[in-house]
Amino acid sequence: IAYVSQTSWIQSGTVQDNILFGKPMEKTRYESAIKVCALDKDINDFSHGDLTEIGQRGINLSGGQKQRIQLARAVYNDADIYLLDDPFSAVDAHTAAILFKDCVMTALREKTVILVTHQVEFLSEVDAILVMEGGKVTQSGNYENLLTAGTAFEQLVSAHKEGIRELDQNNENKTQREDSEGVYLTKNQSEGEISTEGQLGIQLTQEEEKEIGDVGLKTLWDYISFSRGSLMLSWILLAQFAFIAFQTASMVWLALAIEIPKITSATLIGVYSIISFASPAFIYVRSLLTSYLGLKASKAFFTSFNTAIFNAPMLFFDSTPVGRILTRASSDLSILDFDIPYSITFVASVAIEILVMICVMVLVTWPVFIVAIPAIIASKYVQGYYQASSRELMRINGTTKAPVMNFAAETSLGVVTVRAFNMVERFFKTYLKLVDTDATLFFHSNVAMEWLLLRIEALQNLTVITSALLLILFPQGYVSTGLVGLSLSYALTFTASYTFWTRWYCNLLNYVISVERMKQFIHLPSEPPAIVKDHRPPSSWPSKGRIDLQALEIRYRPNAPLVLKGITCMFREGSRVGVVGRTGSGKSTLISALFRLVEPARGDILIDGISICSMGLKDLRMKLSIIPQEPTLFKGSIRTNLDPLGLYSDDEIWKALEKCQLKETISHLPNLLDSLVSDEGGNWSLGQRQLFCLGRVLLKRNRILVLDEATASIDSATDAILQRIIRHEFAECTVITVAHRVPTVTDSDMVMVLSYGKVVEYDEPSRLMNTNSSFSKLVAEYWASCSKNSSSNVSLQQH
Repeated sequence: IAYVSQTSWIQSGTVQDNILFGKPMEKTRYESAIKVCALDKDINDFSHGDLTEIGQRGINLSGGQKQRIQLARAVYNDADIYLLDDPFSAVDAHTAAILFKDCVMTALREKTVILVTHQVEFLSEVDAILVMEGGKVTQSGNYENLLTAGTAFEQLVSAHKEGIRELDQNNENKTQREDSEGVYLTKNQSEGEISTEGQLGIQLTQEEEKEIGDVGLKTLWDYISFSRGSLMLSWILLAQFAFIAFQTASMVWLALAIEIPKITSATLIGVYSIISFASPAFIYVRSLLTSYLGLKASKAFFTSFNTAIFNAPMLFFDSTPVGRILTRASSDLSILDFDIPYSITFVASVAIEILVMICVMVLVTWPVFIVAIPAIIASKYVQGYYQASSRELMRINGTTKAPVMNFAAETSLGVVTVRAFNMVERFFKTYLKLVDTDATLFFHSNVAMEWLLLRIEALQNLTVITSALLLILFPQGYVSTGLVGLSLSYALTFTASYTFWTRWYCNLLNYVISVERMKQFIHLPSEPPAIVKDHRPPSSWPSKGRIDLQALEIRYRPNAPLVLKGITCMFREGSRVGVVGRTGSGKSTLISALFRLVEPARGDILIDGISICSMGLKDLRMKLSIIPQEPTLFKGSIRTNLDPLGLYSDDEIWKALEKCQLKETISHLPNLLDSLVSDEGGNWSLGQRQLFCLGRVLLKRNRILVLDEATASIDSATDAILQRIIRHEFAECTVITVAHRVPTVTDSDMVMVLSYGKVVEYDEPSRLMNTNSSFSKLVAEYWASCSKNSSSNVSLQQH
């Protein structure tokens, strides 16, 4: 089985990886799959050909390119049965006709193909048709039989035919004259150029950045100063000093008091108990302050990290896999929460303890100093040797977690495709390989630590042996028995304490790398501010909805090629403007510029005479509405998806649902408006998700509405109803429509034709239809792909 889903599922990786999908390369079959899926010109235009890297979820490809790569994956798989779930909705009419003819009817002619579609223009070519309504097959048969039988199928065909008739009425003679030409249009004229984001000469997703060289104490100081915790750290050290002082005092008291001849046991134990019981109070204070230090630092870093991520420009999300963000928000932040504060405390506390031990040993047996100092210097040298390797291991380990998260998130979205292609075992092996890569570095990091500790213990044992040997060699009575006991007890715990300190000190230097990684994202360049106080538009803005584009130039990165090349035109208030052009011509970039998802390199956009570049992003975006190409729903209920801020009553929500054809469906659900919407709206069809987005827009009622190929996933009949609703509800609004279906924009007041980032034509559709324009050619292509179906309808009805 080979399966093509309605919502494109593209893996991170190269175009070639996505088409081969784990199969070995067979050059002839591979090139054939690319050709029949009309991908050859796109691949030639890609900066690195079929080795061009695709961003996460195909972010740097257009909807049409993603769908055609999916289709090429299925064709290359060479299966017996093909399940195609509405594969033509994301491409323009001409490309859809080429894909149907070359791919479905030619390349797959000997295969069993089950095609789910609402584009009735292709149905006259198929062997059998099943008409579905309400989850049941209501009719089945061939095209001619179903058309004469009437009912639901005839309604679908009639709605499509109505769209064709609109074109025919606009320019019957011209369309008929170009009919024959349209059929023979070559593939080179199909959806052509690479989507604008992909034109860059470098790959979109770069290797994850990591620091090199010594971490240094500066990063550790950054952790303390960032959370303003220097005063708290001073109190922690004071508490530790007090604890060590009391602990040492209790031991010294025992060592000296036993030499006093007339001291009673009660006095000896009483004083020892008082001193000993005072010290835990300081340990409690130290632990409490350490927790507060961690909490304070964690809050400071988390707040800054969140602010930086939520204010980052769109380009950051396009080029940064989500796993890189998630690893910092999970494992790195967890180290900042728990590990670093306690590591700092342990390192500082045990260091004080070791100094006290050395002082006591030197006071009792001063020659031990001669061995202790070289042993510590040697330990420090071995530690530095270890740290150079350990530091890099930890840095690499930081970059191996993101691929595991990316792969898991990506696979969960495409699990249906993975199972359909019988690739579960391959994906599981790839996942285990990624986990092994991550675990290998963790293992090597621990092995390196054990290597260090073995050598540290050996060196510090020299100090202990020297101390014990000197105590034996000293003449009897040279040192009091109490001090001998004190010195030996410290000497025996010295190695364990030094090893413990080494472990925590090295861990601290490794943990500080998480501070490094967090800071990389905290200092991201941010979007312009949400509100600019001196440039706030009036509350009634925009009152008219007039849009002026003034020599607008857009590029996605500094030094990258221009995507929009000096566009100048004006959208009149209350007008309906259709924006058409081949994939990659700059349609979506124009919309991005309007919402300031990308800032103009030159030029300006004025809405009602006010520059949108001077105001805050919140003021701008709250006043614009959009139904995007890929509808977005959030986990929650229907109510929270339509009205996330809780601004509207239930009556208003039901009215909006009625207008967008969803009232009947939702009124049959047991929980009505509180019915569940799963992650990304997975429990609703793509068409229904698009209707939810229309419902949101109907509730907001802004003066400017953008429809970014909004009706690509719904059938012609529903499309016609929606167009009527939009015409009626937004009669006084400026409506900008980006669409594949030519009938969607033929009734617009003005049509803008974009090509290679430039305005080729901008005029009334009726005028453009009467000339040899690019728009009339697009109409001819649409007519050519539908004319055969349309003429057969007419002849059958005349029968």
